Amino acid sequence: MKLSVIIPTCNRNDLLAKCLELLSPKNQTIKELYEVIVTDDSKDNISKALIEENYSWAKWVEGSKRGPAANRNNGAKSASGEWLIFIDDDCLPDKTLVETYSSAIKKDNGSLAFEGSIIPDNWYLMRKEMAECPINTDGNCFWSANICINSKLFCSIGGFDERFLIAAQEDQDIFLRLKNYTNIRFLKNCIVVHPVRYGSVIKKLDGIKIQFENWIYYTQKHSDKSIKSHLLLSVFDYIKIAVKNIIRFRFRYFFISIVKSGYSLYLFTTYKTK
Repeated sequence: MKLSVIIPTCNRNDLLAKCLELLSPKNQTIKELYEVIVTDDSKDNISKALIEENYSWAKWVEGSKRGPAANRNNGAKSASGEWLIFIDDDCLPDKTLVETYSSAIKKDNGSLAFEGSIIPDNWYLMRKEMAECPINTDGNCFWSANICINSKLFCSIGGFDERFLIAAQEDQDIFLRLKNYTNIRFLKNCIVVHPVRYGSVIKKLDGIKIQFENWIYYTQKHSDKSIKSHLLLSVFDYIKIAVKNIIRFRFRYFFISIVKSGYSLYLFTTYKTK
C-alpha cells in the first residue's frame, strides 16, 4: 500500500521548507514507501527551485492557479498512492503522521477517510483578539490541513469542488459528500502543529464579499431552506456574536460582526432567487 502526501503551497517557501523537513524519509517513522507531492499555486512557481535543490525526494508540480480546492485536486492528479494525505504547507507534521495513517488504514477496513488532530503552536496566543488557528482536537471538523482519503473514493466523488475559490467551506463540502459513502474516523494521535496567526480588520473587511459568495454557494448545495431565510438568520446570529464580543471587550471582533450583520441584511433585501 502506497500513500501520497499532498501539500498545496503558494508563496510560503519558508514555512514549506519546515514542513518538508519533517516529512522527509529520515524524519518519518514509517518504513514503507510513500511519496510527497508539492503543488505550487504561486505565480512564479517559487517552490520549484527549493524542491530541486533541497528536497529532491519530493515531487514538484505546477498548480492550476485557480484557488486552494483546485490546487489540492491538481496534486491528487499527480499522485500514485492508493491513499491521499492532505496537509497544509504551514503545518508541522508529527514524525509518526504517515505511519499513524498507514496503521489506521490497515486496521480499519471499513473506513475510507480519516482526519487527524490540528493543534496550535501556542495555546496562550489563542486567548488574544484576532488570533486565528484551525484547531481540531475532537474530530468531526475535517479541516484539510490534516486529512486522509482513499484515492478511488476521492476521484469517484470529483475531489474538492473547485467552485470554492477561497480556503473556506471546500473541506466541509467534501466532508459532507464523503459521509454519504463511508464512516470517517478521527485519529487523535495523528498530529500536525499549525501556527497561530493574527488577522487584520482591513483584510477581514476586504474578504467579506467573497466569503459570503462562498457561503451562499455552500448553503445552496447542502440546505433545503432558502438562501434568504439563511441570510435573515445570519443577521441575528452576527448581532448575537457582536454582543458577546463587546461584553468581552473584543472591539475589533465586535466591529467586524456588526459589518457582517449589515452585509447579511443587505444581501437579504437584494438577493434574487435564481
